[in-house]
Amino acid sequence: MTSKSARHTTRAFVWTWLPGATSPVVCGAIDRTTRVLDREPVVTFTYASSYLARPDAVSLFPAELPLRRAVHDPTAPERNPDWSGFTPEPGWAPLPLAGCLRDAAPDAWGRRVINVRLTASADTELDDFTYLLESGSDRIGALDFQASATEFEARGSRATLEQLSDAVAGVNLIEAGEPLPPELVAAAAHGTEIGGARPKATVYDGDRALIAKFSSTSDVRPVVKAETVAMLLAKRVGLSVANVELTRADKKDVLLVERFDRQTDGSRRMMLSALTVLGCRAGDSRYMSYADLASAIKRPGWKDPSANLREMFTRLVFNVCVGNNDDHLRNHAAFWDGTALTLTPAYDICPGPRSTNVSSQAIGITRDGKNASQLRLCRAVAHEFLLSRADADAIIDHVVSAITEHWADACDEAQLTHAERNLMWGREILNDYINYDEA
Repeated sequence: MTSKSARHTTRAFVWTWLPGATSPVVCGAIDRTTRVLDREPVVTFTYASSYLARPDAVSLFPAELPLRRAVHDPTAPERNPDWSGFTPEPGWAPLPLAGCLRDAAPDAWGRRVINVRLTASADTELDDFTYLLESGSDRIGALDFQASATEFEARGSRATLEQLSDAVAGVNLIEAGEPLPPELVAAAAHGTEIGGARPKATVYDGDRALIAKFSSTSDVRPVVKAETVAMLLAKRVGLSVANVELTRADKKDVLLVERFDRQTDGSRRMMLSALTVLGCRAGDSRYMSYADLASAIKRPGWKDPSANLREMFTRLVFNVCVGNNDDHLRNHAAFWDGTALTLTPAYDICPGPRSTNVSSQAIGITRDGKNASQLRLCRAVAHEFLLSRADADAIIDHVVSAITEHWADACDEAQLTHAERNLMWGREILNDYINYDEA
C-alpha cells in the first residue's frame, strides 16, 4: 500500500496468524468513519464471512470483538455475556479504535520514523489508521493490515545483525530531524512495527527474531546498559523475562531482546497489552494500579491465575527494587491463544533516572492509587494477589537477596564500568527509599 493510498483510504483488511499457523489469513476489515474521538477518526471492525466460517477461527479479543457477524464500534462496544474476563472499570471511556487492534499500531518511535518518511518532519501528527497501514508487517503480536482481502503483501524486508550500523545511522538522522537518504529508508523502516518511545528496530539472527534497542543522542546516562543489567537481574531473580544480550554498532550500545511473540517455525503469538485487557485509553493508564491488574487476572479467562498473580506480584517488587518507574500498562502484556490469557515474559525493565531518593511507579500499587516506590505498599497489596503477609515477605526477601548476590556478575555481562556500577547501586538499584515507612 502506497503512502498516498494509506492516508486517504477508508477501508483496510486485517490479517492474522491463527494459533500455531505459519501463514496469515484474512479475518476482517477496518473502516475509517467520519466521526472523530480524541482527535482520531473512529475505526470500526467487521469479521470476514470467510473467517467466521472457519472451524479454527478465534476472536481477536472476545471482550471487544466477539466472534459474530456485526459491525463492531469501539465507541459503543458490545458487552459479551459469554466471556466474563473483561469488565471495564467505573469511568470507562469509549475508544476510537478497539484496543486489540490499537496494540498492533506503532508507538512513539515508529510513528516518528513514519512521519519522516511521509512528511519529512518527525513531529507531524497522523492518525492511527494511517500508522497501521504505513508500519511494517513484522509488528508485535499476530496481526497485520493490508490493502487486499485476498493477497497478503509483507511490508518491509528482514534486517540482519550485519545491518545494525545502517539502522543506527538512520536513528541518528531521525533524532536530528534530518531527511533520510534513500539507502537508509529501508533500515529505518525496521523500527516502525514496534512500540515504545526510544529508538529501536527489528532484526534477525538466522531464524531468531530480535528487537534492537539503541542508545539515544540525548542520553546523559548509560540507558541501554541500565536496561541490560535490569533484565539480566530479573532472570536471575527467577522472573519470566525476555532473553537479552548487549552488543555495539557504529560505536553505540545496542540491546538485543529476543522476541517471545515469534517462533522459529514462522508462527506468531497473539498478544494484548494490559491497557487493552483493562479496557483503558492510553491517557488513563496512570489512574490504574497493580491491584487492578490483580483483579483482572482473577477473573475468568486466565490460565492458572495463582501462578500469574504470583509472577505479577514479584514483578512489582522487582520494579520497585531496581527503580523501574516506567511500568505503565503498555509495558505489561498477556498472550491470547483464542481461549485464555497468560502473562507474557517481562520486558522493558529499565531503571529510571533519579536525582533524589523519592520515586514513584507509573501506575498505582494499591487500589486507592498510592504509587510510592516502597516495599511497604507491596506488602499492603499482597492480599490482592492472593498472597499472605508471610508469602509477600518471602518474595521480597528473595528479590532483594538475589539482586545483591547477582549484581556483580550481571554488571559484568552488561559491560558496566566501575563508575557506572557505583552510580547505579544504592541510587536506582536498592535505593534506601524502598524501605521507608512512609512517603
